[in-house]
Amino acid sequence: MQELRIGPNEAGQRFDKYLKKALPNAHSGLLYKQMRAKNLTLNGKKATGSEILREGDLVRCFFSQETFELFSGKSMTEESVQLYADAYHQLKGIKVLYEDPHVLIVNKPIGVLSQQAKAGDLSLNEWLVGYLLKKGELKAKDLKTFCPSICNRIDRNTSGIVLCGKSLIGLQALSHVIREHLLRKFYLTICHGKLTKAEDLTGYLLKDEKTNQVQIFSEPHEDAAFVSTKFLPEHSSDDFTLLSVELITGKTHQIRAHLASIHHPLIGDAKYGLASDRQSFGLTHQLLHARKVTFPKSEDLTEKEERFLEVLTPLIDKSFVAPVPPEFLQVQKKLFPDYQP
Repeated sequence: MQELRIGPNEAGQRFDKYLKKALPNAHSGLLYKQMRAKNLTLNGKKATGSEILREGDLVRCFFSQETFELFSGKSMTEESVQLYADAYHQLKGIKVLYEDPHVLIVNKPIGVLSQQAKAGDLSLNEWLVGYLLKKGELKAKDLKTFCPSICNRIDRNTSGIVLCGKSLIGLQALSHVIREHLLRKFYLTICHGKLTKAEDLTGYLLKDEKTNQVQIFSEPHEDAAFVSTKFLPEHSSDDFTLLSVELITGKTHQIRAHLASIHHPLIGDAKYGLASDRQSFGLTHQLLHARKVTFPKSEDLTEKEERFLEVLTPLIDKSFVAPVPPEFLQVQKKLFPDYQP
């Protein structure tokens, strides 16, 4: 018999989901069969799999050692742990803006992937795990049933704020406020053309998976998702505008495509704008920075958020700002020498 004790990062999920992580080599039908046969019990009782786990719960597996090892698979390999260590040491310029036991908020530099595009990539996700392993807040064995992760993704060549869940409840809470549009997200960019007034733009975004490019339509379109973007000019010249953008919905390339659709593409955006920008301004990427996030006020929370109060209470009505990167500031000062933030 083997015993598994539920820790804080396993609590809060269904028993069957936990079993699929703890015993990944056992298919779902087999797991349910073993629960019915009481070869898998929860707190000494027969389980159905729908139970919500609590910290301290005890799972007993009445298997032979050989069967248990077969079902559970190998432990985290040295190669996997090394990948996290490599990401932590090799990815430079990632700055921590805020940290508590459940949440980490970082300023991602240009050129760093938010998550792997292919196996072996070093991304912010791997950096996060490597960071927590280095601090001793996470053990390699813990990664079998829970892996910390980013909660919002920004493009490789977009800089700025990324929210990360260090614990399961932290991941759930951040994902919830993002999904329910309780979190406000603000970007800074420089676009072509002169914009002088705030605009609330809506449209319908359609993504071409083969080209990883999107198109904005003004009217509903088959398979297109509704998008909403708010623009607020901060400073402008005859040819360019320093623009604050609030992302109401969050779709692939939304800001870039929405501005291009109204003939104000981002500087340096070769995909949706002018390829010549990169040579003109000495850039290798679009100028887009995820500058600020603002968490909801207490009165904006409902009963649905009650189970996340442990995570959300320290963040209530707070804003976090990521400094603008030097590459952005260099172009900004060149185009708007008289601008005072």
